[in-house]
Amino acid sequence: MRVEFYKHNISQQDIDNAVSVLNSLFLTTGEVVSEFEGKFSRYLGSRYTVGVTSCTAALHLSLLACGIGPGDEVITTPMTFVATANSVIHAGATPVFVDVEPETANINADLIEGAITPKTKAVLPVHLYGQMCDMKNIRQIADRHHLIIIEDAAHAIEASRDGIRPGELGDAVCFSFYATKNITSGEGGAVSTNKEAIAEKLKRLRLHGMSSSAADRYSKRYEHWDMEMLGWKCNMSNIQAALLLNQLENIEKKWQRREQICQMYEEAFEEDSGVTCLKVLPNSKSARHVFTILVPPPKRDRILWQLQEKGIGVAVNFRAIHLLTFYRQTFGCRRGMYPMAEKIGDSTITLPLYPKLTDEEVRYVIQTVKEVTAEYAQTRVE
Repeated sequence: MRVEFYKHNISQQDIDNAVSVLNSLFLTTGEVVSEFEGKFSRYLGSRYTVGVTSCTAALHLSLLACGIGPGDEVITTPMTFVATANSVIHAGATPVFVDVEPETANINADLIEGAITPKTKAVLPVHLYGQMCDMKNIRQIADRHHLIIIEDAAHAIEASRDGIRPGELGDAVCFSFYATKNITSGEGGAVSTNKEAIAEKLKRLRLHGMSSSAADRYSKRYEHWDMEMLGWKCNMSNIQAALLLNQLENIEKKWQRREQICQMYEEAFEEDSGVTCLKVLPNSKSARHVFTILVPPPKRDRILWQLQEKGIGVAVNFRAIHLLTFYRQTFGCRRGMYPMAEKIGDSTITLPLYPKLTDEEVRYVIQTVKEVTAEYAQTRVE
């Protein structure tokens, strides 16, 4: 059996929505983007959403919109995709890592205060795999030290923890609509915020710093535009927004199927001595973006390759950022600095997780993982 790592959920309705835009006058940022931004804000319970081209752009522009730049430090996690820390560098600031929780792989909020210096301007927590960070604790720390919070919720659109949704306690929250995300436009992203000033600045920053978009200029009486600040070319198009509208309507239904699959995985591996699963904490709803298992680090790559040979698509989410060449050479990072992130990064394998997975395919993945890891049963990752 062949089980792909991922299959998207684009429906005929999504395609029809995109075709409708392609047959219309306006392909770039316009009314369809505005419609999606409004619907997304209502889903989250936020006041404003600004559509952009990627979560990387969302993070970068959010940092700029919050006044973060050269000379500033931003505390974040080494257990994430490189875009999180890269965005800090693109803004001209310096990423400062703190280690992660062993049960969730999320940033350990109890370690944040020890990393704060006079240069610290913001905290950038990542809601990894769909499990939210301890935002109540992080908000309290930020308030004590007058710090900005920009959340990376690329994995966590549907998530909640202790009654808190993404963006509820942060100054801005960033999302991804990349090809493998829970809703997708192939490439795409958004920033949500409850602060009007941030939202307005983001709208300028996503389009060169201009005071009006093409839709503003050409759908009504022409008025001359100005360039108010140095911006970027990161505006979401109507085509991307059209693909997202119907997916947003069905997001909870798709989440329910992923939750079922994750529960099958967790139940199957609960007593497996060769596999450890990360936890969804009490009073939390994980967005269930990816499902990772931890296996003995010395054997991880061999297990991963054997799973591939048996027809199972797998990935690694993620190797610890600070051990990658650029961060070692640029910031002097080395092994041993963030041991929990390193342990998880050396151990993790991501299994297939998407609504189109059949129960038969899930059972095949479980059976194969058990078979491949059986010989390592005495070296369980704790």
